Amino acid sequence: MLVDALLMDPCTMLTSDLQFDLPSSLIAQSPSDQRDGSRLLVYNRQNDSVSHHHFHELPDLLPPKLAILRNDVSVLKARLPGNRPTGGAVECLLLRPADPPETTWRCLLKPGGKTARAGSFGLEGEYHAEVMESLPSGEYLVRFNLHKDKDAPSLAQRIGSLPLPPYVRRPTDSTDEERYQTVYARDDKRSAVAAPTAGLHFTDQILNQLQADGHQLHDLTLSVGLGTFRPIETEKVEDHPMHAEEYFLSPQTKAVLRDPSVKRLAIGTTCVRTIEHYLGTADPHPSEATRADARLFIRPPYSFLGVDHLLTNFHLPGSTLLCLVSAFLTPGSTDGLDRLKKLYQEAIDKQYRFFSYGDAMVIV
Repeated sequence: MLVDALLMDPCTMLTSDLQFDLPSSLIAQSPSDQRDGSRLLVYNRQNDSVSHHHFHELPDLLPPKLAILRNDVSVLKARLPGNRPTGGAVECLLLRPADPPETTWRCLLKPGGKTARAGSFGLEGEYHAEVMESLPSGEYLVRFNLHKDKDAPSLAQRIGSLPLPPYVRRPTDSTDEERYQTVYARDDKRSAVAAPTAGLHFTDQILNQLQADGHQLHDLTLSVGLGTFRPIETEKVEDHPMHAEEYFLSPQTKAVLRDPSVKRLAIGTTCVRTIEHYLGTADPHPSEATRADARLFIRPPYSFLGVDHLLTNFHLPGSTLLCLVSAFLTPGSTDGLDRLKKLYQEAIDKQYRFFSYGDAMVIV
């Protein structure tokens, strides 16, 4: 009601404000023909200017001598096929291990109710899984007994499939095996169920050019979860329960983040969440690696601690990622959402492609 709206804190953001009209034809269903062939909108905050380019032009568009932070996580083939004891098909999506033990995982099951009532599912000769508990979040605790593999991720890599986002309305194909991973994704860091999509545009040639131009590349790891796709369902944005995602930082990357003389470009919102969470907490062991959970909800007004420039894709209506990008457009202010909507409308007018396999925007 109007009275309620007038009584709200001036910093309160309503979830309804995060909606915008997006033609379904602009939701990218497949990657661009070439990684660096995607389009790139450049927004300069200093002079409020917009220009339009292609991604292969990125090295010519950045300020000099940046520390570029990238997420080197790899996407797990987390969708496991299975069957209930009665023979009905089951799809199990591995989310993250329960601790302890690592044989027990938090999962999504489809169908969930029937599988939970059955109590178990599996695949002959591969694994048997027991549904231990139904969680309030809609997830399930599942304990795996594996016949051939050392752990559930090894099983998934062998017989599973990539979990494409729900708005990609087609089956996974061979193209996704390559293109739904960044070129710098590490095989020993297969812990994500969604790609850090801002990084999908990079090629080895662009990365080499950036280094040749005097930029430095630094890796961090954030295990992207399905919470990144979860819409905000509360009336007020601030009431949304933010999901947690595990991250890892090496001592070398932490030193770059702690250096006040360095200007930093974050490749994607996953890097932003990691950097800002780390810098917002005390670090009693700066010379050691850090492993922690980021549950930070970045929304206007927010003043950034360690990110000077941001490369990101175009995000879903009603999402926490819109909040983060809005905050970055006007740090410390609540004006960013209006600015973001204008930028998104220009992108729509110029037929940019949206979401995971879509085009990109860099904010300098």
